[in-house]
Amino acid sequence: MIVAPQPVAAEAGAEVLRSGGNAIDAAVTCALVQGLVDPQMNGIGGYALLTMHLAGDTADEVVGIDAPATAGSKVSPRMWANDIIGMNPDGWGYFLNGKVNDAGYTSICTPGTIKMLDMMLSRWGTRSWAEVCQPAIKVAEDGFMVYDKLARGWHEKARFPEACSLLEYIQRNPEASRIYLKQGQPYAAGEWFKNPDYGQTLRHLAAKGADDFYHGELAARMSADLAANGAFFTAADLANYSLRDAAPVQGTYRGYGIASATAPHGGATIVAIMNILEGWDMASLGHNSPEYIYRLGMAMKAAFVDRNQHMADANFVKVPLDWMCSKARGAYWREVIDSGKPIEASPVVTGTPTTTHVTVVDKHGNCVALTHSLGASSGVITPGLGFMYNNSMINFDPYAGNANSIAPGKSRTTGMTPSIVYKDDKPMLVLGAPGATRIITSCLQVMLNVIDFGMSVAEAVHTPRIDCQINNIRCQTRIPEYVMAEVRKRHPIGHIPYSHGGMGLVQAIYIDPVTGALSGASDGGCDGMALAG
Repeated sequence: MIVAPQPVAAEAGAEVLRSGGNAIDAAVTCALVQGLVDPQMNGIGGYALLTMHLAGDTADEVVGIDAPATAGSKVSPRMWANDIIGMNPDGWGYFLNGKVNDAGYTSICTPGTIKMLDMMLSRWGTRSWAEVCQPAIKVAEDGFMVYDKLARGWHEKARFPEACSLLEYIQRNPEASRIYLKQGQPYAAGEWFKNPDYGQTLRHLAAKGADDFYHGELAARMSADLAANGAFFTAADLANYSLRDAAPVQGTYRGYGIASATAPHGGATIVAIMNILEGWDMASLGHNSPEYIYRLGMAMKAAFVDRNQHMADANFVKVPLDWMCSKARGAYWREVIDSGKPIEASPVVTGTPTTTHVTVVDKHGNCVALTHSLGASSGVITPGLGFMYNNSMINFDPYAGNANSIAPGKSRTTGMTPSIVYKDDKPMLVLGAPGATRIITSCLQVMLNVIDFGMSVAEAVHTPRIDCQINNIRCQTRIPEYVMAEVRKRHPIGHIPYSHGGMGLVQAIYIDPVTGALSGASDGGCDGMALAG
């Protein structure tokens, strides 16, 4: 089974499974197609994070690999000190004069997605690199129907004038405008869109090998364009780029094992929240009852106190993961919450919600949770190559001396949490999502819905959710006002303007512990689907 937010990409992955490929083959194939049909969410100019269980392994052997977007060698901690306007009130990065960290060449970090996909395939796949590129090449050259969510994204305005809309990223780059605009306007839902330049780039990589992206002709073309336009990452940064072994953080909840992404990502926060909740009988409170929402919200907020203070790239900053993920820390926060003392989390910048994910489980028992992203895209396309680069510089702290301040080679924090839940040392639930730090709280609730309330995976994914990180508890509109009114007597709470969506868009597969049967669900806030292979 495969689950992804884009039906065209999910179908491409399912076809691989149907023809005998394994979960790794399907995930890589799907990811490459996702870059075509969701061109500002992800692509080969971005970054990726993997949590994977290989058939026959134990929970202790779960695989974690990080392919972060790293700051280029030309950056420095104080380079934007005089350009700071402030943090985006929504949390999606910092506002700087000229949007220099958000759009254009100066917003780009060294990309890692191609390195990740190639490594996955070469180590664990059964298909060749050239084979898995073919479905994406076909979509690029034959085209696809622009779906409603993609078209709406191109027509939405930014909430703040200091921020970029998805359309503005395109408009600020001549090559992106040439490809993505038609008579100066974005494509509408139902129209047919082709990107033959992207297809040609993939044909080149299929013929020359993925390493050409970092050391060959393609690397030279990218580096020349980037150098000519003031980008901070260089040919040497590309050539020296390496993946990071990132053994997942592991925790337990009511006898179930939890494996999720390590620093600087979101897994430790999921484990920390679960450690707080484990001391209460959450099921007895009633799902999404006032008391349940209050305790869940306070546990989230408490864990984000520690996350916001300490989470960073562990290659540059000491991150106290053992302490953050300890049962003792959970007990401490539980006492604070039971006492009614206020919890104040310091605001920090989060990643952008424009990301994507694919979850795959195959007949052998291989389980893949792969989250990958461009941030919101820089809008930059090297002439003739067709794909956008990431804009990950927006998520670094422009103030020097802080945990997430800018430094060459550094990765910034994200909320990405590709995760696996184990029962009796066997995978039971495989999941992940796009959605910035709301990925953390959304994946958490799907896990709780399955473990504490025995929901099917479809029920667990589609049931309304909350989020609480810094200030108010925020709820999807399907949580009634009369429920919120009771919570409001103890803590500020309100609706977000979404019935479905507005949180992490969870893509999940459940493996029945008795029969091994698979069932999947794609979040109702996106256009995705679960498909059997």
